[in-house]
Amino acid sequence: MKDGLHILELEIAQRGRVLVSLDLKIAPGEIVTIMGPSGSGKSTLLSALIGALAPEFEMRGHVLLNGIDITDLSTRQRRIGLLFQDDTLFPHLSVGANLAFALPPTVRGKGARMARVERALLDAGLDGFSGRDPATLSGGQRARVSLMRTLIAEPNALLLDEPFSKLDADRRTHIRAFVVDRVRQRALPALLVTHDAEDARAVGGRILDPLGREISL
Repeated sequence: MKDGLHILELEIAQRGRVLVSLDLKIAPGEIVTIMGPSGSGKSTLLSALIGALAPEFEMRGHVLLNGIDITDLSTRQRRIGLLFQDDTLFPHLSVGANLAFALPPTVRGKGARMARVERALLDAGLDGFSGRDPATLSGGQRARVSLMRTLIAEPNALLLDEPFSKLDADRRTHIRAFVVDRVRQRALPALLVTHDAEDARAVGGRILDPLGREISL
């Protein structure tokens, strides 16, 4: 049963300075934005949520996902998807192979795996792109493939690390809407970190700084 992402009294400090202080519940299908300038703790928060916090930081609190405490689980066990500002497609693999790489091990058999890849491409409006070289794709197409590769792994939550910042204005509007739509369709709790007020406004929902204070735009 989906219960969302609960960041429970989470505090992250470096050399005595508190960078992150959040008590926050994100419902399935909801996107909450954490906004702040570079160095404010946004990326540190994401590292903590995926279980990759650097040793120079101190953390207390808990992270619950769908009612399960994942604070001490490995990154892989947490099943949290992460979408970056740079697409991370493997240049030596086709578009279809990039997607297939992320399929969970529960999807077995060549036919079943190919069907799942083709379904993802169809959902992204990229039907027939399975054999394409990623280098031949436009920026917007690469962004869509990157998102579908994240989603095809069947995450239980999604973290968005400035994923629209390198897109031009037209692509940015389209991809932003595409991401929001998929988050809602799949009922994923999602956290967007950004320094861009336009992205925060367009996504909608609650906007906070890393210390949990509400931001009005």
